[in-house]
Amino acid sequence: MDSQTKAEPMRVLVTGGSGLVGKAIEHVVKQEGGCLEGEQWTFLSSKEANLVDLQQTRAVFEKYRPTHVIHLAAKVGGLYLHMKENLHFLIHNGPPHDSNFGYSHAKRMIDIQNRGYFAQHGRRYTAVIPTNVYGPYDNFNFENGHVLSALMHKTYAAKKEGTPLQVWGSGTPRRQFIYSLDVARLFLWVLREYDEIDPIILSVGEEEELPIKDAIEMIADALDFKGQIVFDTSKSDGQMKKTASNAKLRRYLPDFTFTPLSEGIKKTCDWFVNNYDIART
Repeated sequence: MDSQTKAEPMRVLVTGGSGLVGKAIEHVVKQEGGCLEGEQWTFLSSKEANLVDLQQTRAVFEKYRPTHVIHLAAKVGGLYLHMKENLHFLIHNGPPHDSNFGYSHAKRMIDIQNRGYFAQHGRRYTAVIPTNVYGPYDNFNFENGHVLSALMHKTYAAKKEGTPLQVWGSGTPRRQFIYSLDVARLFLWVLREYDEIDPIILSVGEEEELPIKDAIEMIADALDFKGQIVFDTSKSDGQMKKTASNAKLRRYLPDFTFTPLSEGIKKTCDWFVNNYDIART
């Protein structure tokens, strides 16, 4: 994210605009009054510009002349896709745990790059680090989706077919989950108010970390699934804990209210059911 200047009205370019977080930011900007007077917001998807192509990237910036950029475009996936294509994630996301070392190191290198831009060119970029985002417009693919979205689709399919819900792994790894609209609201705060180069973690508190098994029960309740849940322990659990501290965020925003997980899961499940034809599955 680049917060170059506050002296002129913002022209904000959002890459990855058709994805989970991009769509959430678009919702906050267009439907929650997040766009201030005089601001211009542009949401781009990979169909409109392949940002791996330098020529296309230059053309995009010449066309829109952004003063601020929220750069969300990246190759993303769930645990099992990370394990399968670690090299691709490293290559496509820029130069931790063995299950997703390519994706993890690519994200860490963004921080190093931001420091370099500031030290050498005085450019003010920072990185935000959300934990396990979920919500409408996510990738709900069984194998390549994020953990909650993939489980929502699996539960939906199991209910429809009258079969047990097959869950990969033991369900015991613990995670902190954050609803995409909460992330979007925090992104706008970062864009306007957060001036540090050092990254900031956007996450619910450590006390909100819970076993994936608990989240699965919330999904089953949200979709009214009454069938058997079977855990396939032959599949990898990945990292057992990824506890993130939101102490820095709380120093800035002590009163920010996060959407409760059960509520966010219900809203996401409802969106998925109502938009199944257009959801990424």
